Amino acid sequence: MPKRLIALMLLYTLASVSGLVAKQGVLFCLLTLLMVLAVFARQKAGLWFLRGYTLVQLGMFSMLPFILDQGENVATGPNTLKLGSLQIEASDHTIFGVLILFGALQVLLVFTPKVGRFFTRDPNFNIMS
Repeated sequence: MPKRLIALMLLYTLASVSGLVAKQGVLFCLLTLLMVLAVFARQKAGLWFLRGYTLVQLGMFSMLPFILDQGENVATGPNTLKLGSLQIEASDHTIFGVLILFGALQVLLVFTPKVGRFFTRDPNFNIMS
């Protein structure tokens, strides 16, 4: 299994578990965990789901500047992230930039030929192996 794919699956798993703990988007988190299981099982449907998931995320990330440009309809301002005693304050543009870079990184990881070859399984009818 490609190491970059393992890192991406671990990131998806952590995000899904944190969503389940926070009870936000429970169905979406469960579907993401099922996708992670399908990827680890080398199912071709897992690859299709992973690629579709990546394209949907990239589409949503590319709409973020449009959403930000809606003016008074969207609450904007500095956002605060608290990690223990560390407190980080970032603007909406910074957060959107990080999300768009994350989406581009996902596209580069998911659509590489090495990841596609990982999901090809040779039919083996030997029940002893």
